[in-house]
Amino acid sequence: MNGDLGTLARSLEGLIAWIRINARVLVQPAQTLQLGVIVLCIVLSWLFAAWARPRVDAWIRGLENRPKWQLRWLVVLRNRMGLAIFAILAWIAAGTFAQLYTFPSRRYLIVLAATIATAWFFIRIAAQVVRNRFLRQIVIWGLTAYATLYYLGLLDETAKALDGIAIEFGDFRLTLLAIIKAVIVTGLLFYGARLIAQTASQRISTNQDISPSMRVLTVKFLQVSLYSAAFFIGLKAVGFDLTGLAVLSGAIGVGLGFGLQKVVSNLVSGIIILMDKSVKPGDVISLGDTFGWIASLGARYVSVVTRDGKEYLIPNEDLITGQVVNWSHSNEFVRIDLHFGTSYHDDPHVVRKLAVEAAHSVDRVLKSRPAVCHITGFGDSSVDYILRFWIRDPVEGLTNVKGNVYLALWDTFKENGISIPFPQREVKILGGTMPSPAREQTGQPDPSSRGGDSSAGGA
Repeated sequence: MNGDLGTLARSLEGLIAWIRINARVLVQPAQTLQLGVIVLCIVLSWLFAAWARPRVDAWIRGLENRPKWQLRWLVVLRNRMGLAIFAILAWIAAGTFAQLYTFPSRRYLIVLAATIATAWFFIRIAAQVVRNRFLRQIVIWGLTAYATLYYLGLLDETAKALDGIAIEFGDFRLTLLAIIKAVIVTGLLFYGARLIAQTASQRISTNQDISPSMRVLTVKFLQVSLYSAAFFIGLKAVGFDLTGLAVLSGAIGVGLGFGLQKVVSNLVSGIIILMDKSVKPGDVISLGDTFGWIASLGARYVSVVTRDGKEYLIPNEDLITGQVVNWSHSNEFVRIDLHFGTSYHDDPHVVRKLAVEAAHSVDRVLKSRPAVCHITGFGDSSVDYILRFWIRDPVEGLTNVKGNVYLALWDTFKENGISIPFPQREVKILGGTMPSPAREQTGQPDPSSRGGDSSAGGA
């Protein structure tokens, strides 16, 4: 620890000495003139940017039928207009001083300011490739600090000062410089892993030779492998000893295994689902009261979207341990049963023929597979039938195709004089006096009336 404090003290002394030397240089007339020119460039760039921004905004709003990426880059350049103008003015001033003065020291500060401003501008432009706003700001400020220290010649002194700030536990020594390097290297590796994973995922997702379940499993495995490799390589690259980390992670894993049994069960169930291909994206399933199609397979849950737009996140464990109806597991053909009844006066042979014709008149009903109609019983007021037909697009819904077939049955039966009975109730009042109007209005029973008899009949 004493060595670290000594290194930190020496680094701070070097920084203070650098500030003192440059402070004495800046008070000289030549350097004072350059500082004045730099301040003038700052003022002029600010005034010009304030004047130009509203006009640039109006010009951007007037652009039509342009791609979004072009408009986005125009907005980025608009926001960096002041810095770009300052860099241009500083380089013009540096060129003018080069013509007026022979010695480079007479334009050194102006060239330094122009160089740093140019570096800042390109850093902010290049950082736009980072989509996340928070990470983009970290990248901008980190690279800005690095470029500024590099051009000022303070990079080595700053590195020594950061290396002097350390925490020690026995033989383990963790410095602030090592932490910064670890964050930078790991961040770059994670960014590279993300780009590779996205590119590979797009190609795998569009490969029709691979089943949907294997596509998801391959993408998940690739992502886990790349991110894990990026994390451990980043730590190893900056000198971290991974032996202690392996022991610590093992102990943490045992604790999490007891506390997160459900989570681990869902993760393992998700891998099993992907490997055995029991369900896959696009399948139509029924689980309890939930009926819909699988939108995506996650590491912990399966996303099922119903016809009414609701999205259910069903844990993977429920799909493994529960009874799931997969309407499109081995094929897309689904048989639908409809129950209806007709009057006893109608010929069952004609009814069966008309029902089959009505089913085949609906667009979504398959003509390649026969529809059949059978008598299931003789009811109290009707002859009961079951109509069976096939579809191959359950993802489009079942209720709507059932409704269309019912409408086709209604129209066909109406055209051919087939009646659909419904229960009717007839009330008879036997041997008593009619209820009085007063009691009828109050709703009280009439003592003189006797119980009624009811009977059911069919139309």
